[in-house]
Amino acid sequence: MSYDPENIFAKILRGEIPSTRVYEDDETLAFMDIMPRSDGHLLVIPKTPCRNVLDASPEQLASVMKTVQKLSQAVMKAFEADGVTIQQFNEAAGGQEVFHLHFHVLPRYEGVSMRPPGNMGDFEVIAAQADKIKAALG
Repeated sequence: MSYDPENIFAKILRGEIPSTRVYEDDETLAFMDIMPRSDGHLLVIPKTPCRNVLDASPEQLASVMKTVQKLSQAVMKAFEADGVTIQQFNEAAGGQEVFHLHFHVLPRYEGVSMRPPGNMGDFEVIAAQADKIKAALG
């Protein structure tokens, strides 16, 4: 299967679709999930095309994982979380819905379940949470 440059994350990278950006460097972008399963739920993607782990280069994976770690530490601090869940899905049978490599970073708390998938978040709340994460990044 080939990479589709019209996927929603490619459009976000090109600025064609708005997003609440939290962090960006030369190789990666982190932005808030609009259907958050926990407060502070964000996504980390490479800026270069790849569908998922199966076709990503070692360099893409290394840069994305560096950002995943940085943002995981930031959400732990920003939300005083007990832990963090990192999710990544590959191909439709593996649960992938957007075919651009991405990692979900979700702050977690003892005894608190994630919210169900597919529910749109409040954009003002999401923006305020993004500000907390940016502040935690320093």
